[in-house]
Amino acid sequence: MSVPRSPARPDKVNCVTDGDSNEHASVESPGRLLPPVRDAHPAFMRPSHAVGWRWIRLGTLVVYAAVLLTVVLIYGVPTGRQSIAVIIVSGLSITAIGTGWRRLGQVLLDWLPFTLVLIAYDKTRAVADAIGMPLHEGDIVTTEKWLCFGTVPTVWLQQHLYNPAHVYWYDALMTLIYTSHFFATPVLAAFLWLRDRAAWLRFISRVIVLSVAGLITYILFPEAPPWMAARDGDIAEPIERLSARGWIWLHAGHLKNALAHAQSDGTNPVAAMPSLHVAFACLVAICVVGRMRSRWRWLVTLYPLAMGFALVYLGEHYVIDLLAGVLYALAVHFGMNRWERRRAARRAARGGHQGESVDEAAVESGDVEPVLTP
Repeated sequence: MSVPRSPARPDKVNCVTDGDSNEHASVESPGRLLPPVRDAHPAFMRPSHAVGWRWIRLGTLVVYAAVLLTVVLIYGVPTGRQSIAVIIVSGLSITAIGTGWRRLGQVLLDWLPFTLVLIAYDKTRAVADAIGMPLHEGDIVTTEKWLCFGTVPTVWLQQHLYNPAHVYWYDALMTLIYTSHFFATPVLAAFLWLRDRAAWLRFISRVIVLSVAGLITYILFPEAPPWMAARDGDIAEPIERLSARGWIWLHAGHLKNALAHAQSDGTNPVAAMPSLHVAFACLVAICVVGRMRSRWRWLVTLYPLAMGFALVYLGEHYVIDLLAGVLYALAVHFGMNRWERRRAARRAARGGHQGESVDEAAVESGDVEPVLTP
């Protein structure tokens, strides 16, 4: 007696899908076995999947930080604007490892305008010379004396605090405050870019507008700083340029030479009006105070004050330059606030009109019953 054969049951073949989760899927074959589907990218060919992109990024950041620290210890603190732009963009590009080329392209596009502004800063002196703008020295000294009751504050501070034969702790403090200008703005911008893109966009737009306003002023109104005016004889008393002097007290004389070299190589020495050091310090303080909720946040407002004092003592700026820098920063900040509010209002109004037009079209087509109000 023969037993009827049951119809062939479909066999299940497990195959490993491509992905980090290695989930198993069932593939039904009608009556015959299919060869197992192998992973197109074996694990030994993709070590990133075994380790994880997060750890790869972390390891790359550690190596990046070690290389940067070595460069600082050997060559000094990088204060060149192009160098700072490369450092920031390189660090942010590391955070895009494993997230796709689109993320990396976003890093480059987002930071391109800021980088171009930094590069343009060093070209303002050549543009001012090309269009024949006169250098302001003696007239600024006269205005400074009128503003400060017959005294040039830089002269007074250096007469009471500066000792050519000895470097004090406050010399180091002033140098550190001065040097922080080269890092505070880009580091804060990088932090915001990683944490809150909307806040980054608001901050970086103000930085770019302020930079452009400063660059235009440097071209149209080149002004010699106090140390240059004293060198040229417009100030009778001697004034030293002390911005790199504090590194001696910190036992980092090579950093002093590096900063002095950066100041004399490729920068614009007559970009004094307005003081963008103080202007950017104001923007940093405004941004930090606006984001923090601690009652101690108002201490950040001491940063632009400390920057202003350091700049005057070190011979880099007049008091009138500081006031102009504060005015520029406040004008840009409140001007951008007003522009952002008006743009938001226009978008809201445009969205409301579009909604009304859609509702009217729906009523006319009969899809929606009109609502009659008494």
